[in-house]
Amino acid sequence: MKETEKTTKSKATPRPTRDQIISFIEDSPSPVGKREIARAFRLTGADRIWLKGMLKELAAEGRIERGRKRRVAKPGALPEVAVIQVDRIDADGEVICRPVKETEGAPPRIYLRPGSHRGAAPGEGDRLLARLKRIDAETYDASIIRVIGTGPRRLIGVFEPTGDGGMVRPTDRKHKSDYVVGRSDVGKARPGDLVSAEVLETRGYGARRVKIVERLGRMGDASTISLVAIHQHGIQHEFATEALAQAAAAKPVTLGKRTDLRKFPLVTIDGADARDFDDAVWAAPDDNPKNAGGWHLMVAIADVAWYVRPGSALDRSARERGNSVYFPDRVVPMLPEQLSNDLCSLRPNEDRACMAVHMWIDRNGKLLRHKFVRGLMRSSARLVYEQVQAARDGAPDDVTGPLLEPVIAPLYGAYEALLRGRKARGTLELEIPERQVILGEDGHIERILPRRRLDSHKLIEEFMIAANVAAAEALEAKRRPAMYRIHEEPPLDKLEALRQALDGLGYRLAKGQAIRPDHFTGILAKAAGDKSEQLISELILRSQSQARYSPENPGHFGLALRRYCHFTSPIRRYADLLVHRALIGGYGLGAGALTEEEAGTFVETGDHISTTERRAVVAERDALDRYTTAFMVDRIGAAFTARISGVTRFGLFVTLDETGADGLVPVSSLSNEYFIHDEVHHCLVGEATGLTFTLADAVTVELVEADTVTGGMVFVIVEGGRQGKPEKRGRSPAKGRRKPRKASPRRR
Repeated sequence: MKETEKTTKSKATPRPTRDQIISFIEDSPSPVGKREIARAFRLTGADRIWLKGMLKELAAEGRIERGRKRRVAKPGALPEVAVIQVDRIDADGEVICRPVKETEGAPPRIYLRPGSHRGAAPGEGDRLLARLKRIDAETYDASIIRVIGTGPRRLIGVFEPTGDGGMVRPTDRKHKSDYVVGRSDVGKARPGDLVSAEVLETRGYGARRVKIVERLGRMGDASTISLVAIHQHGIQHEFATEALAQAAAAKPVTLGKRTDLRKFPLVTIDGADARDFDDAVWAAPDDNPKNAGGWHLMVAIADVAWYVRPGSALDRSARERGNSVYFPDRVVPMLPEQLSNDLCSLRPNEDRACMAVHMWIDRNGKLLRHKFVRGLMRSSARLVYEQVQAARDGAPDDVTGPLLEPVIAPLYGAYEALLRGRKARGTLELEIPERQVILGEDGHIERILPRRRLDSHKLIEEFMIAANVAAAEALEAKRRPAMYRIHEEPPLDKLEALRQALDGLGYRLAKGQAIRPDHFTGILAKAAGDKSEQLISELILRSQSQARYSPENPGHFGLALRRYCHFTSPIRRYADLLVHRALIGGYGLGAGALTEEEAGTFVETGDHISTTERRAVVAERDALDRYTTAFMVDRIGAAFTARISGVTRFGLFVTLDETGADGLVPVSSLSNEYFIHDEVHHCLVGEATGLTFTLADAVTVELVEADTVTGGMVFVIVEGGRQGKPEKRGRSPAKGRRKPRKASPRRR
């Protein structure tokens, strides 16, 4: 009987097929041995001998690869333990590595697991012995076993001499102490110079040493503020000689086979401080009687693809940069100025090559059809937002007066139709104020104020959104590769945290249903005028996913769109250039089309340009903070009205109403009691008195420190906070200190 049961059991577990074994090996996060495979498929006895022979066959055929300790993996997979090198550290602080041993094709991306290292954090060029875990075919997680060697590291700081050489004080607040410079390593640095320094290898636990390799300017000059951000974030600001030569050799285009668009009175509308003009607009009522109240729109975009061909030096440079980076006093452009400020800038009364899209919409802003052409245009005027809005509001000037009825009025008519379409879609409407730094002629900071947002701004935004949607639809219709601009739904963990926070404020975000952007907009509408309005807006903003680029299309959640590309700014975004090339190929519009090789790397390219975009955002914000700190340094001791913009266990971040400046209120300065950090309700609560500080609360603060080197500011609250009941919960690690003390922004 027992023998029969054993035979029956053996027959109930058939041997796996070759493909099943290969799939199991390929899906395993690390190389596997015969024992793991046998266990997975419940193989025993003679079947294990059969498995051993099958693995030998697969290895001989090259279907799998044998590694150490007789473990097997997919061909080209990295071993369980390998030597890797830190390739770069992205804008989010993610440490990205690559294998030291060469691999066939593009090397896989290796992410260093946070907290896997002890002591100093790894820097670019460091070699590490690491344990690897495969996430997917091209991605690994790594945990450090030990550091094998360190690569050269650079930092930016301010040099001050000492008797033995000098000290470099880093501009990056992540560095917690100064660095020592030996006499022979000072070079030509002078007191107060902003310098670039190479970190030298230090044995034991002595002071960290650096060698000054470049003087960047004088710290304190307004012109050096942007330089700090450029160098600190590794933004490439010099072009290769070959790329500059290609740009210098570029010539204006002639009509040729292009569509002649010079009869259309296209205009550019930009900020007064804009340095390049890559989009022009036009609108008129649709003359089709079947589309009563509808509009015919045109958006014309500089034809960058004509000048920047795939694989050229210009193309390689543009891809590496990913995008232009904008600072108050300068631009680090994606393309050399010969193109970005000249041949690809749609300057008035000059013939310019363009890619243009005709769009026909109905009276409610629905896109009915579109048509892409490669054309030659001539801008009728270079207008600024305030100028156009003034004309619309009844105060035209000499330029806008003649354009008001034939050009500007139809633009607003089409905008109103697009706006109705936007509201019908139910987009997420979050108004995020921006700061604007106004510089004097000598470069000093005159004032910092919120950037105005007019209907003329929104008009251009809606025209650009319509053109971007048309580009995505066109590429799908032509079955061409598309680099989508995607914005996914909020992640579940953030959504649940938001739901809990809203419940505590008396607002309900329904659970168990598909979330839509208009759910958030509805909550914002209900909160309008309520004391919690600002807090709810902040909470919803923080719950959102980050937009990025990808050839896969989950849609754009915030805009409530099923498909969306970036088409309208190829001067300053590489993603738009790729979309132009795909459209050129899809419509057969001539030279400069997307190549198969480019299309094959869209996943990698999308990741890269998403990273360069985040780096640019961080660098621009960093520079803005430093400009603001330089502007505020003479106002130490002054009081300001502000709102709490962040709550952490170590203190509060506040944003001033007047300038939008940000700074820290250390928890130690709040009062002589412990404060507990309530992460769900985004507040600090005094354990003894119940004194509570909540995200978005209005407060009055005093500026006590403004550090122009790090760009950090420290405030104390002189009025604000709400009294409540003493905390009855147990002590938590997120407490303040009992005795207030002055805190330096460099140590935060």
